[in-house]
Amino acid sequence: MSAGFLPVSRQEMEARGWNRVDFVYISGDAYVDHPSFGHAVITRVLEAHGYKVGIIAQPDWKDPSSVTEFGEPRLGFLVSAGNMDSMVNHYSVSKKHRKTDAFSPGGVMGKRPDYAVTVYGNLIRQTYKKVPVILGGIEASLRRLAHYDYWSDRLRRSVLLDSGADLISYGMGERSIVEIAEALDSGIAIHDITFIPGTVYKTKDAGGVYDAVMLPGYEEMKKDKTLYAKSFYTQYCNTDPFSGKRLVEPYGERQYIVQNPPAMPLDQTEMDEVYGYPYMRTYHPSYEGEGGVPAIAEVKFSLISNRGCFGGCNFCALTFHQGRIVQTRSHDSLVREAERFLDDSDFKGYIHDVGGPTADFRHPSCEKQMVCGVCKEKQCLYPKPCRNLRAEHRDYIALLRRLRSIPGIKKVFIRSGIRFDYVLADQEDRFLNELCEHHVSGQLKVAPEHVSDAVLRMMGKPQNSVYQSFVKKYEAINRRLGKKQYLVPYLMSSHPGCTMKEAVRLAEYLRDLGYMPEQVQDFYPTPSTISTCMYHTGVDPRDMKPVYVPKDPHEKAIQRALIQYRDPKNYDLVLEALQKTGRMDLVGYGRQCLLRPRPGQGAAARSAGQSCGQGQQKTRLKNNGKAGKKKTIRNVHKKKTRSS
Repeated sequence: MSAGFLPVSRQEMEARGWNRVDFVYISGDAYVDHPSFGHAVITRVLEAHGYKVGIIAQPDWKDPSSVTEFGEPRLGFLVSAGNMDSMVNHYSVSKKHRKTDAFSPGGVMGKRPDYAVTVYGNLIRQTYKKVPVILGGIEASLRRLAHYDYWSDRLRRSVLLDSGADLISYGMGERSIVEIAEALDSGIAIHDITFIPGTVYKTKDAGGVYDAVMLPGYEEMKKDKTLYAKSFYTQYCNTDPFSGKRLVEPYGERQYIVQNPPAMPLDQTEMDEVYGYPYMRTYHPSYEGEGGVPAIAEVKFSLISNRGCFGGCNFCALTFHQGRIVQTRSHDSLVREAERFLDDSDFKGYIHDVGGPTADFRHPSCEKQMVCGVCKEKQCLYPKPCRNLRAEHRDYIALLRRLRSIPGIKKVFIRSGIRFDYVLADQEDRFLNELCEHHVSGQLKVAPEHVSDAVLRMMGKPQNSVYQSFVKKYEAINRRLGKKQYLVPYLMSSHPGCTMKEAVRLAEYLRDLGYMPEQVQDFYPTPSTISTCMYHTGVDPRDMKPVYVPKDPHEKAIQRALIQYRDPKNYDLVLEALQKTGRMDLVGYGRQCLLRPRPGQGAAARSAGQSCGQGQQKTRLKNNGKAGKKKTIRNVHKKKTRSS
């Protein structure tokens, strides 16, 4: 394998002595040769198997000649929108254009089109009519079958049909892309490649598809949302490589999309191999004059130790993309990568992260998974940890200790997040002790998401009492260690199931906590999540029961405002919420109030102040007979706020 960047131009291709490439990889991201970028991993995998790959990053989608840099590839085009769905990359949840793109040179927005894989596929087809086109990456993976598209507010067809492509490699793709390459290299026509796990193909005859589950037709699902909910849950229950069935989705009478079962997970040796390729670990030097590619800053000195997640949050698409079976790298592989950091002049001794989707998952959740697969209709952690769950952190502790011991490493942080319910399920407290003592930089980010159990149930998250138990344990350990370290909770507004009353309750929780988030995470209906299915259909696909869905932009704005109720610009929205929910007792001068009355509200304000606790406080002061006690009461309140 070469130690340099893969060619990005005909000149660089010819400098290698090549007159043609086997594959041209079209990417919506700038070219960054780092294992955190999907295009880098797939191209290095192909290179390791002897294939010649050229990269065209962010071609001009208005110019068909922009994809002709290398001429016609011998085997085919590979197309990805990049590390993010292009629509998420372009738009906020309020559908406003984002101002920057961390995956583009200089952070400049607008280097890729909306619905990038669809546009790129059609761009290729304008010049190359018969060359195989294979889609991959997260956008194609999550849009591989009919899916709800939030930005157009409609059910869209499989991206395979709209893009003009021949095949989708879904999931992480290392196994399937090599099998596709070998099949093409052996002379098998692209339309005959129907047998590879982790792929989706189209056919006009479903008669030869064996061992398959027939999904509802696209046109029927457009007319009846409950059919889509049922179809989606069938897909959700077939995301496991051991037990997943082949799925067939009809489009009219003579068109079918067929999803083969997922590819098998990589074992540890294979994971080590994939992450051990000679990545340059930075962006292509051609971007230097534009200020580089901002996204590299977050990952350059981070270690990917695992992939897959058995957490099963309903608003997360990982089940559909990486799957629920956790795959890990060996300690030796991670140590070797960390030691390479020391040769970089920009490295200051701090490893920014050691993790993955969930940092503290270092093995499959139970022994049965690698034989039988994950449970189809049961979760490992929700609503309570399964009795078969292997909840222990010994391997992760040993890994962190070994990384800390490397000469030149000053600190190892964990930033990709831990599952607090999984930590509590571990009968030993060793990991939480080590975490607090060595791996927190003053603040630990955790994701309780909400405080209402009704909303948490829709999210697939544990009850609020579980999080409160974690808070107490975390604070107790930090007190014992003599450290002042705090929890920063991630909270979400407007998730399906969250009414205005639940939103007000969340605001009250933040009041008691004495904390106002700088940013609010509003629920974002991205393709292929249970929560997005709820958003579109109004039912929970797991039991088909109705779910309240806050869709009105104004209501969503109110729910966001409640999380930041102290911000003066949110006053009117918060007041509206309190009026609508009959909670005007939270407007007044007492400590339990969310809003202070505006001038001129007079008696109503005084009445509200009484109900907020102002009257009770005055009574206590009067009975005490000492004005000086007021200061004491304030101090007690502050202590209670901190301890909550």
